Amino acid sequence: MTKVTEQGGGTGSDSEPAAAVPRSGRLIWLAILASLLFTLFASLGTWQVFRLQWKLNLIERVEQRVHAAPVDAPQRERWPQVTTASDEYRHVRVSGVFLHQHAVKVMAVTELGGGFWLLTPLQMADGSIVLINRGFIPSLSYVEPKAPATEITVSGLLRISEPGGGFLRENDAVGGRWYSRDVTAIAAAQHLSNVAPYFIDQDAQRPNAQAAAADGAAVPPVGGLTVISFHNNHLVYALTWYALALMVIAACWWVMRDERRRPN
Repeated sequence: MTKVTEQGGGTGSDSEPAAAVPRSGRLIWLAILASLLFTLFASLGTWQVFRLQWKLNLIERVEQRVHAAPVDAPQRERWPQVTTASDEYRHVRVSGVFLHQHAVKVMAVTELGGGFWLLTPLQMADGSIVLINRGFIPSLSYVEPKAPATEITVSGLLRISEPGGGFLRENDAVGGRWYSRDVTAIAAAQHLSNVAPYFIDQDAQRPNAQAAAADGAAVPPVGGLTVISFHNNHLVYALTWYALALMVIAACWWVMRDERRRPN
């Protein structure tokens, strides 16, 4: 008599595939992902709206500063508080004596073409110094006049120092090649002390100076060429982020509709 023994109590095959994720589970995960993306894109769009308002306020403040009557430039005790936000492009005036022997030429590209800014230190009554960007000169051949050391008053726009150099070009203090108006480096190269952390773009002095410079005539430095511009693409960025948020909602709706139409 043969005895048959049953072995194994398994209820299924080892090769049986895992159960598929239920449709409801897929839709829940899709909704969560869409909600996260929508929140992210909408938040970025709102942030750009706030940036737009900040930029518009900044432009308005700068416009008011530029067209206001000149005020006294910040004195030595206020130098540590001078910042871009609070002072740049402020219309200021300062009195002192030009130190023509310490003038430097900084490479520039203006509406008059390529050339140089002429930066001349102005020493004030208390011994402190501020660099004055007297304006544009077309070439290095310009020679500072041997003017008497008489006190003058200069008005112009306060500008913050430009450290480092120009695009892909570093300032060369030893070689006397300057690509940016780096106040600290220029002062060190000229062995000047008590120098303000800003410089002043001098106002235009002669109505016909720009035309004369364009014709190549020998004229003093052409002032009043400060370019004031601010990139303001925040509205475009905001609309882009909001559009992406709406696209996420539309895509989620389309996928959910397609899932519901499929047979179980």
